[in-house]
Amino acid sequence: MIRPPVVDLIDVTRSFTGPPEVQALKSINLRVEKQDYLSIVGPSGSGKSTMLNILGLLDRPSVGEYYLDGALTSLAGEAERAALRGGKIGFVFQAFHLMPHRSVLDNVLLATVYSGVPRADRERRARAALHRVHLEHRIDFLPGTLSGGERQRVAVARAVVASPQLLLADEPTGNLDATTSGEVMDLFEELNADGLTLIVITHDQAVADRAGRTISISDGRVSETT
Repeated sequence: MIRPPVVDLIDVTRSFTGPPEVQALKSINLRVEKQDYLSIVGPSGSGKSTMLNILGLLDRPSVGEYYLDGALTSLAGEAERAALRGGKIGFVFQAFHLMPHRSVLDNVLLATVYSGVPRADRERRARAALHRVHLEHRIDFLPGTLSGGERQRVAVARAVVASPQLLLADEPTGNLDATTSGEVMDLFEELNADGLTLIVITHDQAVADRAGRTISISDGRVSETT
C-alpha cells in the first residue's frame, strides 16, 4: 500500500477580513513525505506564522484542503482536530514554555497526559524521550538550572514523547547562541535520521540550509529553493 504524504496542502489560501481583506497565504500546494526535513524561510510578515498555524491545526484554510497523514482535516470538528494535533504533531517553539517549578521529567510527563499515552506507559516514554535528546542525566533538575540549549532539548523531548508523525519547530534557535543553535540542529538531524518528519520555520538562512528541502515564502506565496 502506498503511504500518503505526512503533509498535503492543496490550493490552500488563508484570508483575513478587513477592510481591506488580507490574503496571508495564496494558493499553497505543498507535499511533505515521511522523513522529509523541510525548512520554511521568509521575512517577518511573509506568512510563516499563518503557515505554522495551518500545519499545526491551530487554524483552518479559508480555501483549499489540508491532509495530515492521509486524514482530511478541513471536515474534522474541533475535538477531532485536537486529537489529531495531540497524537500526530509535536511542537517546538522559540520560547521553551517549560514549567519552572517542575522537574525536567515532570515537564515531559505532562505532555503524555494530553497526547493519549496510556497511564502505565507514561513514565517509561518520558524517560525514553529524555534519553533520545541526551538528557537522561538531568531528569530531576529544574528548568532554571539548565542552559538554554538543555531547556530546548527538554522542549524537544516533550514534543516527541508521544511519537508524532510530524515535528513543527518555530524559530527553535531564536533564543540560543550560535554554538548551542548548532547543537540543537544536530539533534534535529538525529531525530530526522531516526524517521521523524521535520518542518522548521525560521528567518535564519543558516538554520534553513541544514534541511534537506527549503521552501521560501514571500507575500503569502511559496517557492522551493532546494
